[in-house]
Amino acid sequence: MLKKTFAALALGSMIFAGQAAAADYVIDREGQHAFVNFKISHMGFSWLYGTFKDFEGSFSFDAEQPEASQVEVTLKTASLDSNHAERDKHLRSDDFLNVAKHPTATFKSTSVKSTGEGTADITGDLTLNGVTKPVVIAAKFIGEGDDPWGGYRAGFEGTTTLKLKDFDIKMDLGPASQTVDLIISVEGVRK
Repeated sequence: MLKKTFAALALGSMIFAGQAAAADYVIDREGQHAFVNFKISHMGFSWLYGTFKDFEGSFSFDAEQPEASQVEVTLKTASLDSNHAERDKHLRSDDFLNVAKHPTATFKSTSVKSTGEGTADITGDLTLNGVTKPVVIAAKFIGEGDDPWGGYRAGFEGTTTLKLKDFDIKMDLGPASQTVDLIISVEGVRK
């Protein structure tokens, strides 16, 4: 048991290197330092990419207790942008995100599990289109350190794949477009 505990602490230290105690961060989306992007197959012919421009969040992590790390993000669904105004209007409609009824989507972590050097699975509850489901985000530690403005930053990226029907999105875009990939890149400033 002691060996397993030591191994878990060592893995956590690799993921969150350099941090001696829990640290809290605010996600910095100013100046394009954080993104919540998505991609979905367009009829199996190409990829359609987009982003959510308005979101906020925070995270904390502790090298000695990575399982105690936490993430919370809230985004405004109407901020969806796929670089095509008519398509964005349709994606915001009740065929997809129904932003009039569900103006926000949220993610709140419930657990963090080390998966290797600098990687972890972040499990949490995602509420999207009025439906809450557990999802797992495969996360990778990018780096941390002092910034030129006197702050301290840490950055991560994560990915997950969502089934549209799991979140009550009934519009059928064909067999190649049943899932959407989320690509999350965050840089946080330590509080």
